[in-house]
Amino acid sequence: MEQEKNLLERLSDGLKGMFINDWGMSEDLARWIHMLVFAVAIILIAWVVDRLTKQVIIALISRIVKKTKTQYDDIILEKGVFNRLAHISPALVVYYMLPTILADFEIGVGFLQSLTVMYMIIVGVFVIISFLNAVNGIYNKREYASSIPIKGYIQVVQVLLVIIGAVWALSAIFDFDPKGFFAGLGAFAAVLMLIFKDTILGIVASVQLTANKMMSIGDWISMPSRNADGTVIDISVNTVKVQNWDKTIATIPTYALVSESFHNWRGMEESGGRRIKRSINIDMASVKFCTPEMLDKYGKIQLITNYINSRSKEVKEYNTDNEVDESVVVNGRRMTNIGTFRKYLEAYLMNHPKVHESMTFLVRQLQPNERGIPIEIYVFSTVQAWASYESIQADIFDHILAIMPEFELRVFQNPTGDDLKKLVN
Repeated sequence: MEQEKNLLERLSDGLKGMFINDWGMSEDLARWIHMLVFAVAIILIAWVVDRLTKQVIIALISRIVKKTKTQYDDIILEKGVFNRLAHISPALVVYYMLPTILADFEIGVGFLQSLTVMYMIIVGVFVIISFLNAVNGIYNKREYASSIPIKGYIQVVQVLLVIIGAVWALSAIFDFDPKGFFAGLGAFAAVLMLIFKDTILGIVASVQLTANKMMSIGDWISMPSRNADGTVIDISVNTVKVQNWDKTIATIPTYALVSESFHNWRGMEESGGRRIKRSINIDMASVKFCTPEMLDKYGKIQLITNYINSRSKEVKEYNTDNEVDESVVVNGRRMTNIGTFRKYLEAYLMNHPKVHESMTFLVRQLQPNERGIPIEIYVFSTVQAWASYESIQADIFDHILAIMPEFELRVFQNPTGDDLKKLVN
């Protein structure tokens, strides 16, 4: 390097002497023309070095990377680490040739070299940022990456890197010690916390989300307060992106997922079942005791034949043992159509191939209200896919609505226009 520098200096002195002695120029004019000639030369040399670096060296590296079996170097190449690193080569040419070009302009040399150093610092920061993105891409290839994402932590490092790079670049221009600046940075901590409030809250929230495994990429979450109901597709320091079922993208501040409530359906997906919780209202006026004719009819229903026989025998034995006067309906024990209907629903759901037998299984009667008596189905389907789940749920209640008249029960519903029309007629 020293030899090349001496050669450039001799060439510069010879060119300047030619301008003054051979061409008869004044010394000031010769200096300016000398500077312009070398400025054009350095720009051409820097351009040639940039082209050689990108079209020869980077192209060679790309071919080597594509031939390797590992995917890690492909990710580094894809993130542009080598392409950004190539921008340093022309800057080095400019930096080392500036003293020769501006040998007669000492003030200009220092300032332009400081600008060149600033440029190289900025390029270096972007190279490291690209490398960190490549690290995140390599990490995402791991099986556990979706449950423990590191994108938030990498973004924190990138933010700190940008701040340090900016201070370092400014120190190259204004010639101050960056260590002293960072030492006095504590005095501006309150201001910085106010400026980067959302980022700081996001960092803390992302740590909590990751440490407590509250959410990971691919989870189905619902957050009505933020109009979000869908799959998590990205988790960063400041935001979490959720692709809703209508294909819109909801962006939620990361700290909101810690300070507010949301539903994560991961437990349902991992359990192997999906809850069916729906009720149907029965008109209370249709509830009655079962007559012998009704019991004979119900006894022919295969799903509850055994229940009808055993229950009828139990009721008959009780009334006989207690000498109950069965001429009065309220005496003794009797079966009801609504109770028999509940038993039928239990047997029907027990034999349904898409209902989970080992999970919570309830057919219960809820508090009667102005809409009748709610009979609630609380079971789990073995299918979790949305469309199939809705189809199974619809099939079950289609059957319930169709079978109710067989038990002489009526569904309660508010009067419709047709009901009012019949009443008027």
